[in-house]
Amino acid sequence: MGGVDELYRQRHSRAWRYRLWRLIAPPPPRIMNPREPRDFPLGRWNLYIGGAGSTVPGYVNVDLSAAPGVNVAADAAHLPFPPDLFTRVECDAVLEHVRSPEQVMREITRVLAPGGYAHVVVPFCHPFHAYPEDYRRFTPDGLRLLAPQLEPCAQGWRTGPTATVLLFVLEYVKLLFPWRFWRAAVHFTLGWPFALLRYADLLLLRSGRAALLGNHCYIWFRKPLPAAES
Repeated sequence: MGGVDELYRQRHSRAWRYRLWRLIAPPPPRIMNPREPRDFPLGRWNLYIGGAGSTVPGYVNVDLSAAPGVNVAADAAHLPFPPDLFTRVECDAVLEHVRSPEQVMREITRVLAPGGYAHVVVPFCHPFHAYPEDYRRFTPDGLRLLAPQLEPCAQGWRTGPTATVLLFVLEYVKLLFPWRFWRAAVHFTLGWPFALLRYADLLLLRSGRAALLGNHCYIWFRKPLPAAES
């Protein structure tokens, strides 16, 4: 919880030190794929899994603990909702942190309304990050196997090979400086030039070669309608 609370303070606190950090901090060393689809429909009820520390308008925000921004504290492997409720489910960088991703995907399938869409994003080449634990990485093929009852509608790479290289270099250099102040200095010093280099992914993400070192992949799934309605 400490890490999530600190993240929320960095994003939202009006204290001068957090406001100053937001002003001068470099952007993340990754660029989002502009070709990733975003226009699948929302409904009256939509679910966001793992949004602790964030505000997600239009969604019921579920996470393990009642952290800032969370509407319902629950385990994603045992969602406290009836079947066929949500028009859209967002599961963004969550499955690597759960003990049973198969069970979480079964729960997403259960609560997703027929004809609804689930947007699942997972890391492939990405440094270790325990929030609170970090168990695994995924390929698009492996991710599809977790949802046999859903139909893949679109898939690709959210962040590409340049993001992979920059993140690993950044974390490697931080390993050489275990003190918190120096780690922050490394983040600031390398972060700004890396922010320029990240745009190389705009080219690499347009090629099939991005899959060799992709950072995060995504799949949009659709829950089929009953046979009489399809």
